Amino acid sequence: MPDLTQIRSPNYGPRKHGLPPDMVVLHYTAMETADAACERLCDEVSEVSAHYVISEQGDITQLVSEDMRAWHAGAGQWGNVRDVNSHSIGIELANAGTLHDMPPFPHPQMQALEVLLGGILKRWHIPIERVIGHSDMAPDRKFDPGPKFDWQGLALAGFSIWPDRFVDVDASWELFKEEALLFGYRPPEETQAGWEHVLSAFRMRFVPMKQGALDNDDVVAMMQLAKRWPCAEVDLGEPI
Repeated sequence: MPDLTQIRSPNYGPRKHGLPPDMVVLHYTAMETADAACERLCDEVSEVSAHYVISEQGDITQLVSEDMRAWHAGAGQWGNVRDVNSHSIGIELANAGTLHDMPPFPHPQMQALEVLLGGILKRWHIPIERVIGHSDMAPDRKFDPGPKFDWQGLALAGFSIWPDRFVDVDASWELFKEEALLFGYRPPEETQAGWEHVLSAFRMRFVPMKQGALDNDDVVAMMQLAKRWPCAEVDLGEPI
């Protein structure tokens, strides 16, 4: 296990449904240093937090106990889950993001993430398809962990998923929408603009740097994801 430091953030509370976490949300900090990120996530005025911060060197800081509700996800939805904070464990990866033209995530940091995820998924019986990015559940608002994050490498290590692309279909927005809903994506609004946000978030994770109109590869990849890893309709519990 990489070095683990515990600092208690005041920004947390009970999970509002009274159930254990069933997903993990990955973020980047968009700040200059991991220490600066921890300071903000522990600032009561900021009203934000996360369960963990992983530095570029692979050091892990725990800010909120896993059984509690951290304030990292905000508005958004994945599958039938709207209160993502109550259902998730949030991991912040120290990365300057757009402050420095999207730097890559160093190998020690990714190794630490894999170790951390291995423990979390085992402890809470979370399947790998429920490890998502912030941009997946809030495609109109959030960009992180961004196009430089190695989702394929994380999948090869056994902690995420990746589609195959071996079939040919006629690309259509109707089919893309149907399969995206099965996989877990939800548009911020039921308009073409809302679905364009979903397409952008999907491409950033699974087809980095791709632009242009929806095409066959997009639809095929989404079909593969929906077929192999349809989003579970999880228990939303009772408000407490």
